[in-house]
Amino acid sequence: MATSPARILGELRARPATRFFRCLTRSVPGLAAAWWLLLLVRALVPAGLAIATGLLVGRVQAGSDLTAALAVFGVVFVASQVSPSVHQVVGALLGHHLSSVLNDRLMAASLGPDGVGHLERGDLTNDLTTARDFDLGWTGPPMFINMDFIAQGLVMLLGGIASSLVLVGFAWWAPPLLLLGWGSTHWLLRESGVWRDRNTDEVKAARRHTDYAYDLATEPAAAKEVRLFGLAPWLLERFTGHRLHLHQLQYDATRLRERSLAGALVIVLATNALLFGVLAHRGYAGSLDLRAVVTYAGAGFGSSAIAFGGLSWALDGAAAPVVAIERLEVEMARAGALTASRVAPRPSSTTSGSAAPEIRFRDVTFTYPTGSGPVLEHLDLTVPAGASLAIVGQNGAGKTTLAKLLCRLYDPDSGSIEIDGVDLRELDLVAWRSRLAAVFQDFVRYELPLRDNVAPLGADTSVVEGALEQAGALGLAELDAPLAKGYPGGVELSGGQWQRVALARAIAKVHGGASAVLLDEPTAMLDVRGESEIFRRVLGSTAAATTVLVSHRFSTVRQAELICVVEQGRALELGTHDELMALRGRYFTMYDLQASRFHDERELDEHGEELVHDHL
Repeated sequence: MATSPARILGELRARPATRFFRCLTRSVPGLAAAWWLLLLVRALVPAGLAIATGLLVGRVQAGSDLTAALAVFGVVFVASQVSPSVHQVVGALLGHHLSSVLNDRLMAASLGPDGVGHLERGDLTNDLTTARDFDLGWTGPPMFINMDFIAQGLVMLLGGIASSLVLVGFAWWAPPLLLLGWGSTHWLLRESGVWRDRNTDEVKAARRHTDYAYDLATEPAAAKEVRLFGLAPWLLERFTGHRLHLHQLQYDATRLRERSLAGALVIVLATNALLFGVLAHRGYAGSLDLRAVVTYAGAGFGSSAIAFGGLSWALDGAAAPVVAIERLEVEMARAGALTASRVAPRPSSTTSGSAAPEIRFRDVTFTYPTGSGPVLEHLDLTVPAGASLAIVGQNGAGKTTLAKLLCRLYDPDSGSIEIDGVDLRELDLVAWRSRLAAVFQDFVRYELPLRDNVAPLGADTSVVEGALEQAGALGLAELDAPLAKGYPGGVELSGGQWQRVALARAIAKVHGGASAVLLDEPTAMLDVRGESEIFRRVLGSTAAATTVLVSHRFSTVRQAELICVVEQGRALELGTHDELMALRGRYFTMYDLQASRFHDERELDEHGEELVHDHL
């Protein structure tokens, strides 16, 4: 079945090299036009030099005036000397600009979707690594250097073609003969990585394992365990093994195959022997004058630039991040998209303004895109306006998933989440998130001053200091001190101190108008007494808000007005601490198990209430 022209055109457009040049031309059109113009000049130099040399020789042989011939030769010669240097500078600038454009596109693709599903998809890891690290020089030259390799390859290829076309004046069969002979090297060496993509999935996996071992060896977070468990030899062996495997893969992808090389040499020698043999014969016979012989000999020599070269591997390296980013833009937009509302989004101010909202999960079912089954299934749960509700349950019960859905980082597969009776999908997303303050168990530690960690978008000093005081973090550092030792005057905080800063961030947002608070294991690094004290402060500072707490520690959980036990994706029990204890159900069992482990180590807090010394 014949292949249609449209299909061929579509396949050409889909090729990585085509996508790279399209991206290059569209991203930086001015510099790209200058780069292509200089490329054309350089490609025509070999053919021009052959013609100019022949013209000069002919004028000398005829005893004619050499002015015009020398002028032409001089222009071509100067172009041959100047254009490569200028082209290299333009190419470097173009590479830097293209890198900037690609990085901007990656940032936009990552930050653009309203949800987070695209950042939790493992199948996008290789593309994300390629798109993020392409300019670090790990898998090939950075883009600004690679542009020179691409230019060299294209100049050789196009220059060889232009030189071979000069031979049309010698014999009609000469250009096809040389194009076939020198061009066959591309086909015969097609299995060589000189022409093959070196960024295969296997190469990416080897690089990822190498980088991971390197990070474990150099990052302070892993240093203690590496030494304590005697993992240094294992880690060194793992790094060396994956690194050697990576080098072997890259070597295998770039070495020339002996048989293919021998075949290419035979074809090249045969075609060139035929061409130059006929050329010599005609020259000796007198059918070609000296000018013609010099011109065609020079053109025949210039046509050799068609073969071999490093164009394909350079293009592979440059096209890989372009292809990866184009794929990520599509996949991330799809995976991170939220369900479109059936009605026009309404500002959250239409739902009781800044007052604490009622939050209701109505028959919610949710499965992660890469999950094998639902995490939440037909869950019903209501958090009264202004109330505090704690969610407990075993690991994997769906507690953190509830938090993600409430932040609308995902949308439920079915059912709805209602804010004051309005489907969350019908609220303006930015407005809703501005009303919601949150502390997650994997909160971010910004390498910024303490002030900016508490109020990233800015706030009055009184608000920042008040939030720090309520979180028990006042005095940890000066407000303008960077929270990282790598900066002048930087301060390093402990894990528990960082958690207090994260809590202060949420409290500051409440002071700024947030009316709902989400706390997902917010004090896991604090001791029991410290956690209980901090949570009491947080409840006091967020008394006017609706608060949802996810925690394993019952000394904290029991302070909430309502407690919900989530199990197998459903709300199993709901009530106050006393009501659930009287029910003697799942909550009673969990609480009794935790308390019984430390029945001899009870402490009383400042209010005379018993504190339980552990977390489930």
